[in-house]
Amino acid sequence: MKVLLLKDPKEGVLGPDPYVQEFASLGLQATLIPVLSFEFISLQDLSKKLSHPEAYRGLIFTSPRAVDAVTLCLGEKAISEEWNNTLKKQWNEKSIYVVGKSTANLVKELGLATQGEDSGNAEKLAEHICIKESSNSLPLLFPCGALKREILPKCLRENNVPLESLTVYQTSQHPCFQQALSDYFSEQFAAIGPTTAEAMETEGLTVSCIAEKPTPQDLAVSIRRVL
Repeated sequence: MKVLLLKDPKEGVLGPDPYVQEFASLGLQATLIPVLSFEFISLQDLSKKLSHPEAYRGLIFTSPRAVDAVTLCLGEKAISEEWNNTLKKQWNEKSIYVVGKSTANLVKELGLATQGEDSGNAEKLAEHICIKESSNSLPLLFPCGALKREILPKCLRENNVPLESLTVYQTSQHPCFQQALSDYFSEQFAAIGPTTAEAMETEGLTVSCIAEKPTPQDLAVSIRRVL
């Protein structure tokens, strides 16, 4: 059986995407189609803030893309050298909060120790942070996306934990999504009968097979024949 997964391929791993691999172990053939595209913004501002760890109590990451933004900043030679020489050590003396294993692994690749990754979601992480942090501390730096949920900022605000958010990426539909989706469905499309087939072809869809009779059994046989 074929399964369509609307997600980006897993980055930073060798071999098949873990989702594809897991589905395959169950006899399912998975195809990945990326849905979202990301545009990074305010990287100069982020670089400046990363250069001044003394101004913050720590960092919060709730998405891999926020970590990607930091990685892009560290691609600049000047801050890269400073990061390896002093900044990384200074940030590691602070709290680095993350949601999820994927985000945590990316943060660790930056050389930072993480906590909170087992919280599972932003709400649970916020509760963890509020227990750990005090209201009279320096702010936590929170690189985030334009569409971030307000659960974490709201929880910290209600508990008087200082937070400084910085939007570092914007989300939009992947430019190839519609075409990839159309290609996927046009490759293998079945119709129950000639009337349905004609209607599909009128809409520009490629019909791969037509059931001899309008029954589940005949449709299944026709699909099996073309697969």
